[in-house]
Amino acid sequence: MGRCAVPLIFWFAAGELVRFVLMYGATEVAYGDFRQLRLVAVMTMLTLVVMSAVTVTAGMLYCLRNALWEMRARAGEGVADERFFRTLDRVAPAFAVLYLAWGFHTEDARDIYQMDLFHNFDEMTDASWFGEDSQVGRGLVDLDWRVSLGAMVVMFGLKTLFAKLVEQGKTRFYGFAAAFSEFAFMFYGLNATVAIADARSEWMEHRTVVAGSKEVWSEAQKNVPLWDGITSTFGEIWPLFLDAVAVPLAWLTVAMLVYGAFSDETRTLFKGTRLERGVDRLESSHDLTKKSFDQVTIGFRERWVPLANSLRMVFNGGAPLFGMLCLCYVAISVAAQYGDRGLRALIGSRAEWTWAFAGPPVGFLREMITTVLTMALLAATFDIAATRARAKGERLSDA
Repeated sequence: MGRCAVPLIFWFAAGELVRFVLMYGATEVAYGDFRQLRLVAVMTMLTLVVMSAVTVTAGMLYCLRNALWEMRARAGEGVADERFFRTLDRVAPAFAVLYLAWGFHTEDARDIYQMDLFHNFDEMTDASWFGEDSQVGRGLVDLDWRVSLGAMVVMFGLKTLFAKLVEQGKTRFYGFAAAFSEFAFMFYGLNATVAIADARSEWMEHRTVVAGSKEVWSEAQKNVPLWDGITSTFGEIWPLFLDAVAVPLAWLTVAMLVYGAFSDETRTLFKGTRLERGVDRLESSHDLTKKSFDQVTIGFRERWVPLANSLRMVFNGGAPLFGMLCLCYVAISVAAQYGDRGLRALIGSRAEWTWAFAGPPVGFLREMITTVLTMALLAATFDIAATRARAKGERLSDA
């Protein structure tokens, strides 16, 4: 995969440049007359930042295709190589669902917030010094809930339209437009959703059942033996599990999207097991029952079923492959952090402010190495699992 190093670096560098330009634009457009329209523009910038991340990730994985045994085997069978823009259009809708379900967009929003604070530091400091209100850092939260709700309705209509076009098998970037609408629907409607949720929670706090439930919960925390120990231990272990196991599987699912072996179907997960009969009974049940089940479980299914199918694919290639994926993913992250610390210590500085301009290049180098190695790891994991499945005469995915 060494021959792919230059394209990978190019994709990452181009993505970082686009990301910086968009975030800088968001910090500039947020201030001036017609405040609400400007805040809509900020949300649009955030949506474009996320879409650039989707494009760059898909591009980095795509440029590794020719280095994979599985792709060579497909070419030997006469399967035509898919063009990048066709791949991007195909993977964008499902990628958007995964990106939102696992909260990867929060880092993008945090980066815009931090750049806004850093870029407009003088204005924020002056306002604080003279006891005045400042709009710095509020570009993502000051959107009026009525404007938010209106934009949310418009994006919902566009999202539904593009989703129908994608389901009909039409191309011409309808998939990419559907992903953009999905992200925009989420970001534009966030303020309205929070406002409605706050009003609802304030009403709910005064209901007798809710108040009684809070009392029961607090009493259980005080009186049930080992309650605090169990909950605190779980609270410490769960984030580590997500970072070391769930997040690598989420990114492996993205790789499966790009390489055409993705499945978010529950039937695929339970195929060949006793639970497949339960799926059959559910699908043959009354429409109201199916719709009720879908509404209750949609969040869980969007978050975990694609990952479970990825785990199923990796286990088909051997359990050690899954363990090596998680181990290498964590090792890359930890090594990058120690390497960053060591490089900063090696460079040194006599003045603390030096790292205001020396820090970004070091951070860029760290993120570039980490991202390139992670993409290569995901592609290699997919390739090994796919090659072993092909050797066994099995299909890699039922999608």
